[in-house]
Amino acid sequence: MLSGKLYNALDPDLIADRRRVRDLCQKLNASSDADEELRGTLCKQIFGKGGDTVWIQPPFYCDYGYNIELGDRVFFNFNCIILDVCKVRIGDYTLFGPAVQILTPMHPLDPALRRKEEYGKPVEIGSDVWVGAGALILPGVSIGSGTVIGAGSVVTRNVPAGVFAAGNPCRVIRKITADERESYASRP
Repeated sequence: MLSGKLYNALDPDLIADRRRVRDLCQKLNASSDADEELRGTLCKQIFGKGGDTVWIQPPFYCDYGYNIELGDRVFFNFNCIILDVCKVRIGDYTLFGPAVQILTPMHPLDPALRRKEEYGKPVEIGSDVWVGAGALILPGVSIGSGTVIGAGSVVTRNVPAGVFAAGNPCRVIRKITADERESYASRP
């Protein structure tokens, strides 16, 4: 599965792994904002890396969890979904707006093959990225550090570092200027 080759998603071990993380997500999603300790414990159990510093506004959903590697202080707003049949790596201080979806599964074009197998491609997102509400990040995509993805975008191909990109399909609109980066950094 992690190699990107065809696999059977109905394998009993994979079904057990999905049930495990979905039970953990259900507990996270039912928890109270005041129960920070429980949420912290659950996030450490859900994520392969970075669960100790992630900040999530439930509900949150994922397929396996252990394939998700987070940098420091990643933020997921309400209703984010990560389908992590392959690795999903996210850098430090990256922010996701509500209803963002990160998708790694792929399905064969041949219907007979599609009935029994699927495959995936990993997703890599740099540090200090901001992904706007409702964006879809598709399999095999990488997004460079310091980039902003506009709300509702469908990211179908790689996006370089330090740009504002938006649309369906998502495309680079312009570079983020030094003045823009510095104007907010200097605020009290």
